[in-house]
Amino acid sequence: MTASSSQTPALSYRVALYPGSFDPITNGHLDLIERGARMFERLYVGVAVNTGKQPLFSMQERLELIRGEVAGWPNVEVVAFEGLVVEQARRLGAGVLMRGIRTLTDFEYEQAMAHTNRALAGEIETVFVLSSVEWAFVSARLLKEALQMGADVRGFLPARVHDAMRRKLGGG
Repeated sequence: MTASSSQTPALSYRVALYPGSFDPITNGHLDLIERGARMFERLYVGVAVNTGKQPLFSMQERLELIRGEVAGWPNVEVVAFEGLVVEQARRLGAGVLMRGIRTLTDFEYEQAMAHTNRALAGEIETVFVLSSVEWAFVSARLLKEALQMGADVRGFLPARVHDAMRRKLGGG
């Protein structure tokens, strides 16, 4: 056993990583987190640094908003990470990547990503969780755009997240 592997926890299929940018976290994300918290002994919500996107909220703001929303689930932990999702899963001992699927387009993208992750880390499984019907059309990007155009998006976001978005973007 090498020094680096002795510091990496053994992978467990009872531990999952739910990665995303969560900019911002929506009620759809929270629905998936709640369901994941019931499925797994430990669920990590991994807030990713995505260099290809210009986030509305800083990493610290996203972490604080998400932690405030998941505080009631003792087996959920929010972590920031940069780099490959499978490497973060290994660091956390997560044998499962949990991914939400809203639409067929999501499935096609997520399927390609799952195959890539499997090629990189065959010991880590990807589990797809279908979005609940009421959240199937909700996307953080669309909510940001709608709010900027004056739409009332309160029903799709936790109250404190909605308030934080309004302070940043104005609008409904």
